[in-house]
Amino acid sequence: MSDNDFPAPNEGFVLTHTVIVSDVKASCEWYKKMFDGKVVMEPSADGTPCIIKVANSWIILNFGGGEPTDDKPNTTVAVKQNHDILSAFLNVRVADLQGFYESRKERGAEFITEPKDHSAEFRCYMVDPDGYLIEVGEAKPRE
Repeated sequence: MSDNDFPAPNEGFVLTHTVIVSDVKASCEWYKKMFDGKVVMEPSADGTPCIIKVANSWIILNFGGGEPTDDKPNTTVAVKQNHDILSAFLNVRVADLQGFYESRKERGAEFITEPKDHSAEFRCYMVDPDGYLIEVGEAKPRE
């Protein structure tokens, strides 16, 4: 693994997205498979999260539960409970939405709908093993 594979910059910062999941190992495999990710930190039985490098970003998969910690004393971490309420989601921009949609369907991805035409983009939503929505979109050419 090279230094560029791990989200630990020497200067400035990098953005990562953390997803609280019910089964870190299963979710690690799903995100790796669906986004051609490179696992840079394997999950372990003692609660170590999984870190996956996806394109130019990272996804951290961690379990929920336990008590609040000293750096977030009033916050409990939990897996998404209501799959009909959306307050945050991962957004993936692709060059070829139809191709991505078809190839991920072949890999077993669940999508809410096929890609839809919207004013500035084509988009659809896929669902991860815990019911989190992931928007996948392709920008329309600018006029």
